[in-house]
Amino acid sequence: MTTDNLILLGVIRAPHGIRGEVRIKAFTGDPLAIADYGPLTDAKGRSFDISGVRPAKEVVVARIKGVATREAAEALNGVELFVARDKLPASEDEDEFLHADLVGCSVIGPDGALLGTVTAVENYGAGDLLDIETPDGRSVLMPFTKACAPRIDTAARRIEAEPPLGLFEPEPENDKR
Repeated sequence: MTTDNLILLGVIRAPHGIRGEVRIKAFTGDPLAIADYGPLTDAKGRSFDISGVRPAKEVVVARIKGVATREAAEALNGVELFVARDKLPASEDEDEFLHADLVGCSVIGPDGALLGTVTAVENYGAGDLLDIETPDGRSVLMPFTKACAPRIDTAARRIEAEPPLGLFEPEPENDKR
């Protein structure tokens, strides 16, 4: 099964308890909403129907139909859960983007030059960062803010950037170790 038209909503982590519940790291705006999309699928096409979900520290604890033992829950550790793009509601916020829509976009500097291509969207706790591969193969993390990425056209696969001064400058040769 191809995941081209699928959006990653979460990853099943460790089992919770002995009755088949699992911990899920949800990537939805509201982690409890992961159960609202109907059956989710994995990359192999298997279907997972979440029948109950409750909050936990940094994850949600969920019951998946057909999973009733700790052993069955353990077997699902690491399974990525996807939903078809067309099952996602349209965003009412023009400044809200799916990570999948940003990955692969060209990043264009204020002078019109290609700065690179978005390879991932990361968040280490202080906000989203675009991981951009430069034409010379370096990886640059640019804040994903309105100030740094003021114009985004996902249909054209283009982000017009105003990066912080020096962010895309190559390292001087004498600073490389």
